[in-house]
Amino acid sequence: MKMEELVSQFAENVAAQTDAIWRGDSKAGNKYARKYIAIFDKLRAHGDTGREALTVLFEHPRMDVRVMVAAYLLRYRTKDATAVLKEAAKGEGLVPFKAGQALMRWEEGTWSLDPE
Repeated sequence: MKMEELVSQFAENVAAQTDAIWRGDSKAGNKYARKYIAIFDKLRAHGDTGREALTVLFEHPRMDVRVMVAAYLLRYRTKDATAVLKEAAKGEGLVPFKAGQALMRWEEGTWSLDPE
């Protein structure tokens, strides 16, 4: 599978997880989370080339997708990822809360989504 397809699937599964959470369907939400985590692992297997492919999602129309990719790419693209997370954290609701939590974990040194 091409990296562009994996990136697209990452975004689709993040969005699907958010939609499932809004519906109150945690089982489906967890299924979509497992999928985008596995996709990230596949992209990460390509090293920084795989990480770089995900950076197009910094401009995704859905905030939940932008926040998730920023959370995963904090170590690789710190400046860009923190900018996305800080902007999202200004809002209210679940996604801005997640953005704030990612920033907090990063600042306290406990962030570990892509430690290598």
